[in-house]
Amino acid sequence: SENLGHPFWVAAERLPMLRAVYPDSKIEPLLIPPPSERERHWQRADAIRELVRGRMEVIGPITAIELASLFQLPVGEINTALAALEGEGFVLRGKFHPHAEELEWCDRRLLARIHRLTLNRLRAEIQPVSIAEFQRFLLAWQRVEIEHRAEGIEGVRAVLELLDGYELPAAAWEPEVLLLRVKEYQPAWLDQLCFTGRFGWGRLTAPQKTNGRPPLPVRSSPISLFSRENLVHWLALSAPLAATDFSPDTIRTLEVLAQGGALFFGELVQKAGLLPSRLERALAELTAQGWVTADSFEGLRALLVPEEKRAPFASAERRRHHKAVTSLEFAGRWSLLRNAVNAGDGEQFAASSLVHKAGNLKETSGSDSAPGVHGVSREQALEAFARVLLRRYGVVFRRILEQEALRVTWFELVRVYRTLEARGEIRGGHFVAGISGEQYALPEAVGLLRAIRKRAPKGDLIPISAADPLNLTGVLTTGLRVAAISAHRVLLRDGIPTVALKAGELVPLTQGVDVIDQTTERALKIGSMPAVLRPYYG
Repeated sequence: SENLGHPFWVAAERLPMLRAVYPDSKIEPLLIPPPSERERHWQRADAIRELVRGRMEVIGPITAIELASLFQLPVGEINTALAALEGEGFVLRGKFHPHAEELEWCDRRLLARIHRLTLNRLRAEIQPVSIAEFQRFLLAWQRVEIEHRAEGIEGVRAVLELLDGYELPAAAWEPEVLLLRVKEYQPAWLDQLCFTGRFGWGRLTAPQKTNGRPPLPVRSSPISLFSRENLVHWLALSAPLAATDFSPDTIRTLEVLAQGGALFFGELVQKAGLLPSRLERALAELTAQGWVTADSFEGLRALLVPEEKRAPFASAERRRHHKAVTSLEFAGRWSLLRNAVNAGDGEQFAASSLVHKAGNLKETSGSDSAPGVHGVSREQALEAFARVLLRRYGVVFRRILEQEALRVTWFELVRVYRTLEARGEIRGGHFVAGISGEQYALPEAVGLLRAIRKRAPKGDLIPISAADPLNLTGVLTTGLRVAAISAHRVLLRDGIPTVALKAGELVPLTQGVDVIDQTTERALKIGSMPAVLRPYYG
């Protein structure tokens, strides 16, 4: 067929449709449509739609202007046909080529096939690294390697974003984790980030039942540092706090915080009618149980030091022997952690919902983890957690979840990661050899993995606390698992755990480490704490 000098090839059964589009066309040689099509009457708009449909089934992503040029038809008619096909779900619009400037259209099934082939090609490009190389990658990714360590207050912010929502013993955060990742770390940097409202602290997971035993002291209690904007997500993924037997002082403190909102320590003393020392013990108990937080990290530091070292409530006799280094007054305002996400709406807990007539604490709506709590669904919270895990480890897989405390399953996370991979935001594939199951990574992590693989090991010895997130003994490696206790230490040689220090004894973690030399022993047992941290943790 010819129309305005432009030749087209057409099947005989499609000839009636083509005549509706090009009524003045000439047919050479003469074609006779089949009887079933000969009597069919085509409207021009329907014929153009079917003409475009046939082309879209084979052409891949294309613009309306390119289709109009191909068919020698006005762009307006092509756009009308594409809109009709989109309404049927036959085509999708978007920008599918990497540098596309104009809107493109593509057959939905063809686009899905192209997408699968693209993902398969990207996955085939990946060369998995060994577990040893992956652990060296983690040292760089989490800012532990000397050349990758962060600096200044922005460096602290970057590290906290990596560890957002991670639980550690309260006494391990600064001397064992932040100090290892930030050059010349200063406690004031963390306080400033907390005072500005960017980060907060508190216990997110519900404590286990003690069966009559006293609860964990604050130093050993699992505490998280979290981005304030993610607190709502972490609470949605945490179990609600169960009823707890509290002392009368603790119940009175809860009542005051429930009625008065965020209060300074001096205001709490006045409204609760308690002695400062008794109020300190109540706040310590509430902190360990996950009920309260403060404006700055200084509030937690104050709970970590012995009473006689706090100011200004130490006795005169104690002040003569111990120089006061901190006070709960320096923490700013104290508030209920589970109420922190509602502070902007002016919502407060009712004291009657907190205190049971038998002196037990009731569950409250602020700790409910059902979908929709705090204005977010579980799906939204899961996506936030999935993204934080990628930031924390660069590469994620099922075993990594053994390090996390929030109530999330790998099955739930995989659905999120598959969606992110389909969007092109992350990469899927087999990144770490020796690890089974699906693995996902940030694009920038893939580049760093390649660089680490090309770099020869330097024999670096890096001691870490067993409470550090990089203590992956028994997770990535087989054999002994070193419990996440601050007093335990693990020595990494090029990222591989080789020796552990447990209860004062050196324990080999890898085969072939039969003789422990003085260098290894010194690296594990000797450490210096900066003067700015020694008063709190020394």
